[in-house]
Amino acid sequence: MLEVKSPWNLEIIKKIECHNQNEIEKIISSAHKTALEKEANFQKKDRIEVLNNFSKKIRHNVNDLAKLATSEGGKPLQDSIIEINRGAEGVDAAVEVLKSDAGNVIPMNINEASSNRVAFTQKEPIGVVLAISAFNHPFNLIIHQIIPAIASGCVVIVKPAEDTPLSCMKIIEMLFESGLPENRCYFCMPENLKLTEKMVSDERIDFFSFIGSAKIGWMLRSKLSPGTRCALEHGGMAPTFLTESTDLDTASKLLVKGGFYHAGQVCVSVQRIFVHKNIFDEFLSIFEKNLKPLKIGNPLENKTEIGPLIRPSEVKRVQEWVNESVSSGTTLLCGGNKISETCFEKTVLINPKFSDKVSRMEIFGPVVNIYSYDNLEETIEIANDTSVSFQASIFSNNIDETMSFYKKINASAVFHNDHTAFRVDWMPFAGLKHSGHGVGGIKYTMHEMQIEKMMVLRN
Repeated sequence: MLEVKSPWNLEIIKKIECHNQNEIEKIISSAHKTALEKEANFQKKDRIEVLNNFSKKIRHNVNDLAKLATSEGGKPLQDSIIEINRGAEGVDAAVEVLKSDAGNVIPMNINEASSNRVAFTQKEPIGVVLAISAFNHPFNLIIHQIIPAIASGCVVIVKPAEDTPLSCMKIIEMLFESGLPENRCYFCMPENLKLTEKMVSDERIDFFSFIGSAKIGWMLRSKLSPGTRCALEHGGMAPTFLTESTDLDTASKLLVKGGFYHAGQVCVSVQRIFVHKNIFDEFLSIFEKNLKPLKIGNPLENKTEIGPLIRPSEVKRVQEWVNESVSSGTTLLCGGNKISETCFEKTVLINPKFSDKVSRMEIFGPVVNIYSYDNLEETIEIANDTSVSFQASIFSNNIDETMSFYKKINASAVFHNDHTAFRVDWMPFAGLKHSGHGVGGIKYTMHEMQIEKMMVLRN
């Protein structure tokens, strides 16, 4: 039995049954049997109807869904409302892809060998998708994993994070109410990690979608059966650069949001801010002023802007990392201590050593590092010296230095005059190096979950 607790007050919200080996075998066997039918009993028009019904149902229940996500995940209610609305937009995006993406025509009759032939491709579902998800966006991450699978005609088995399974269960319930056949989507919560590994390594799994820590993601990838495709989304240490031409007030407001949104528990959260020495002191003053009003507290209260960390053990870890950095000489601009068993202060570290954990590992907490720099190119090299690479940004009104940064920074996406946590659901979203494998985003995930089957006609 799994106890789902509120990360705010640690009270039990609900208890759910876990699955044993026999139950998991039945789930995989049933999913595999359905997947062999491909699209025969679930054609595009049926999928579009289900997804349209589901999108409407989300929009009719935004507040209730947001409260559920906040209660189990700890994200402030105002941000959970945004997450739920994004989820509905993600479903709509999948419908648009279904209506417009239809394979390709392959050139023939261009030499003797290809004479008298016509060739084209069409999309087919890859088969059974196994999706394992993270806690930090309990609604929208599930949407990004199972909706592309359903839209593509796949059968999906989904294991949410143990901390936040309730939003996932509600999504599946709503999908069934929207007309999804119950043999197209399965909720699964294995009793232990060993059963999860066994499920991942099953040869009947055709595609593995993982969102979570790099340590677990790469380990599970090593367990995949030969031929199983995968996509992994891990974390990063998002660098942001401010040059002398920066609009400091605009940058400060955006970076406060990008750094402390969901208490920093975001894979592309602003973690490292590099500020030119000539504007450093002025930026610190403005940044601290804009950060100070942010309210930490009960995430279900409308005025709360920063909630708890997901588990007390994470509060303890963040405290240890901050203490280590301060002990080695780092200056604290503000914060630095836990407020309670579940909450940590808004913390800003000034010029921590690049050997400190806070400088070389993903913090995943309400902590931002600010460094002073002189030479842009040399500091980009320092920022690149990590094992992770995801999103980055630069604040500048100089096109030459902006484009130079774009070319030299290690990142899959670079944002201009914006924070690193920007995302819309139709754009590609991909980590490099230890940060991930494959490409996320509704359209791109659907592509990964399909095969292009070619037909060559000869007369």
